[in-house]
Amino acid sequence: MKCKDILKELADYLDEALDPDLRASIEHHLGKCVDCRVVVDTTRQTIQIFCNSEPAPLPPSTRQRLHDALTRKLGRVHS
Repeated sequence: MKCKDILKELADYLDEALDPDLRASIEHHLGKCVDCRVVVDTTRQTIQIFCNSEPAPLPPSTRQRLHDALTRKLGRVHS
């Protein structure tokens, strides 16, 4: 297994959605490759932080700009 293969399977690996043989192959690679281990650990930590945080409120001006952009994109009249 190569590093690029780890990246292709990263989401399923972290979701524990891989067949046992592929998971074992990835874990074997992670045991030898510091770079991939860092990527996996950093991604796992980022997901944990994101899932445990509250969404930040949008400032009113940003909310309005987003609304206006979406209205233009969708071709609807701004009310």
